Amino acid sequence: MKSKKIRPLHDRVIVKRLPQETQSHGGIIIPDTAKEKPVYGSVSAVGPGRRNDKGELVSMDVKVGEVVLFGKYAGTEIVVDGEEHLILREEEILGVVG
Repeated sequence: MKSKKIRPLHDRVIVKRLPQETQSHGGIIIPDTAKEKPVYGSVSAVGPGRRNDKGELVSMDVKVGEVVLFGKYAGTEIVVDGEEHLILREEEILGVVG
């Protein structure tokens, strides 16, 4: 089967969640049922940007490969080639981990 490729439109970004640690800082192992979904991930694809009031294209601040933080309930979850991804607007991104 051929691999699917998604190109986000406008000011949208596709993010793949990064795995969460399975052990706390105190050494306690966290079971899968108690884990929350991570609120950070790696940017897989970026749209061209949004248009301002004058119709000019405003480019995106985030780039493919950057690790970003986003809200717990931000975006829309999708599955591509069996992997979970998240589509969100650039304004839903809280920051870039540097």
